[in-house]
Amino acid sequence: MRQVTVELAARSYTIHIGTDLLDRLAEYLEKAGLTGRLALVTDSNVLALYGTTVLEMLSEAGNTVVPCEIGPGETSKTLDNAGRLYHRFLLELLDRTSAVIALGGGVVGDLAGFVAATYMRGIPYAQVPTTLVAQVDSSVGGKVGVNLPETKNVVGSFYQPRIVVTDVSTLRTLPEREYRAGLAEVLKYAVIADADLFQKLESSREAILARDHGILEELIERCCRIKARIVEEDETERGPRVVLNYGHTIGHAVEASSAYDRFLHGEAIAIGMDGAARIGAALGVTDPEFVDRQAALIDAYSLPRGWSELPVPEVMTAVAMDKKRAGGAVRFVLPSAPGCVTVRDGVDGRVVHRVLERIKEGAR
Repeated sequence: MRQVTVELAARSYTIHIGTDLLDRLAEYLEKAGLTGRLALVTDSNVLALYGTTVLEMLSEAGNTVVPCEIGPGETSKTLDNAGRLYHRFLLELLDRTSAVIALGGGVVGDLAGFVAATYMRGIPYAQVPTTLVAQVDSSVGGKVGVNLPETKNVVGSFYQPRIVVTDVSTLRTLPEREYRAGLAEVLKYAVIADADLFQKLESSREAILARDHGILEELIERCCRIKARIVEEDETERGPRVVLNYGHTIGHAVEASSAYDRFLHGEAIAIGMDGAARIGAALGVTDPEFVDRQAALIDAYSLPRGWSELPVPEVMTAVAMDKKRAGGAVRFVLPSAPGCVTVRDGVDGRVVHRVLERIKEGAR
């Protein structure tokens, strides 16, 4: 088993990464002080796969468990669903001694974490990620929130979990499309901070696509260590943490423009990374050779680099609403080489528009 500690003084916590850790979940939660009355927030897909086992295990350990089911997918990450969870918690008499367990992917983790952060002004919660996107990224760092129809994650908070339990075994049941979408976030970490990881994605494609547990544990640990280091330096995204949004400015705009039901998060981020690299090349920040090298990796993992059905003006409007804008100017994270990015404010909208037009039909 591998462990990564996020050092945030009193808010520090450990990420546990390994195989079959779900079998020991009650033990990990108890060590983190999460016992008693527990709300288990999960989606219908994960509940069908792991719900009975987890509910029985936590109950046998002496806990009172309140199962809270949401629908799968990004369209469930709403204020309406947050309100439903608040009412359920209240009716089930959850109080400040209770805890929330987020069992699922990024949507479950973001929504459950947001509700935990705001119910009774904050109760503790644990992240138990079951998708690759959540295991390498969204379960770590304390960003929690919900979407509005116009844009993603604009309502939220920074609220750290007490513990993260990452069971690589749960990736066995992850649909192929969702698994590949998670690899887009791995690529993000390679581009922003780890040139060796970039090379591993190039050289170890077969083992990665075969979901080899050993290489997956390594990839997840490397991504978590990168994120932990950045979050420790800048917990609330006042500076260096913004690099974690590489590919997300265009990616989030693509998700919002398609009403969150056309692209998986990782697929939209793959489009966003290709777009960011092309913007960087247009501004002289990114070597055109890197644009091609990154595009080849996106293609190698069968991820999209463009779309055909979204009008560019709609995507441009969503880009302008991006929550990372500063002083009214949209902020882009642009790559210069594997493992190295730069942040640029106020990128000329005409450059962005030209790139979006170019990638709109970006079929491989």
